[in-house]
Amino acid sequence: MPGTKHHMVEKIPFYFHGNLFDFLPKRIQMPYPYPLFTTTTVKDAIEAIGVPHVEVGAIKVKEEAVSFSYLLQPPDTVEVFPYQPSQKLNDILRPALNEPYRFILDVHLGSLARLLRLSGFDTYYQTEAEDATIAQIAATEKRIVLTRDIGLLKHKIIDWGYWIRSQHKEEQFREVACRYELWSSFSPFTYCLACNGKIVQAPKESVLDLLPSNAAFYFQSFYQCQNCKKVYWKGSHYDHMLQTLERLHSQSPGC
Repeated sequence: MPGTKHHMVEKIPFYFHGNLFDFLPKRIQMPYPYPLFTTTTVKDAIEAIGVPHVEVGAIKVKEEAVSFSYLLQPPDTVEVFPYQPSQKLNDILRPALNEPYRFILDVHLGSLARLLRLSGFDTYYQTEAEDATIAQIAATEKRIVLTRDIGLLKHKIIDWGYWIRSQHKEEQFREVACRYELWSSFSPFTYCLACNGKIVQAPKESVLDLLPSNAAFYFQSFYQCQNCKKVYWKGSHYDHMLQTLERLHSQSPGC
């Protein structure tokens, strides 16, 4: 219509790098023009485009490193880099997280939770835990969220997390071990596979009532979860778990 003025929407060019392309549409061209309708933080813009903030390792605006709270303004040019293991989770984007790392997994990753516990990593997993609960526990207990749900990783209170790419449990384990450099931190049989409680050696007489007759007859050394009281011993199941650990550990090269 005559006399109508069209407001020009400013567009901020975003350049994404590395495996952050896993979250972007195929064949997307760089730079990605993000329309700036109103004042917004670089974090909100990154997640609106599709990348969870926990997957980001560094952000540069006009070649200068910035935090998630940086307010976008023309003529900014933004570069977004993926998290790298060498960063050790200590950067200007999030508070430091000290080792040993602790994990929390969503309902779809029960097999991965078992492998992490088997390898000696404190791993929270409850089949009934909802996303909001997982986010709150992760924030309170300083746990790393592992999930195949991108939306879960966008919860504001989550500082550390990773989107699992594979659907196969051993490849999932390798992804996590490579991302957080876990290969030298294995401590097998320290966490209960059933509940994540600590396992300690237990006198035979103290667990005798919990043992099947063949275990009581053939074995003398026993271990018990301090939480759920499940009893473990070095039978054929133990040998199978050792073989699993050896196979997982043999995958360490090539991260």
